[in-house]
Amino acid sequence: MQLPQTFLVTPEPLAGRPFGDFIACLERSLDAGVRLVQLRAKTLTAPQYAELAEQALACCRRYDARLLLNASADVALALHADGVHLTSTRLMACTSRPPPSGLLVSAACHDERQVLHANRIGADLLTISPVMPTATHTTATPLGWPRFRELVALTTVPVYALGGMSVDSLDEARKSGAQGIAAIRSLWVSAGE
Repeated sequence: MQLPQTFLVTPEPLAGRPFGDFIACLERSLDAGVRLVQLRAKTLTAPQYAELAEQALACCRRYDARLLLNASADVALALHADGVHLTSTRLMACTSRPPPSGLLVSAACHDERQVLHANRIGADLLTISPVMPTATHTTATPLGWPRFRELVALTTVPVYALGGMSVDSLDEARKSGAQGIAAIRSLWVSAGE
């Protein structure tokens, strides 16, 4: 499986704003080279999420990019997404790999137990976080690169370093055994950038 070195995790859509602004930012991010995206929109209702996912999928298809939904496998399948992203809570609730076999399964891991469980259920890729301090999760204790390397060594699937990452972190992530970096702010091209 060919995976890119960068993995965009979308920010939350702005409340009360039309999805067009969000999709325009996604398109700019794809135009800048992003080819793997996780649609993370936890504040939306299920119908709103489905509507945004359909628009995001159409946008990703134009760039031959893969879109993983931070939703159930049923939602991803119904919307014809490329896969699902399991939060650490959803990951630990899984007793087996989410069906169907054609979907990519990404799992959020923060410790050894979660990495080993992701291995057991057959996840295709992992995010391990937070590696560095991050504005998104200010109360989380950063792992640091040494601990990140220890967790990467527990799996053979591609791993993305998440938390405080930017394109400048890519070399360190690769030296630490990662496929690449995952990020929100540093890979999201907002209006006016």
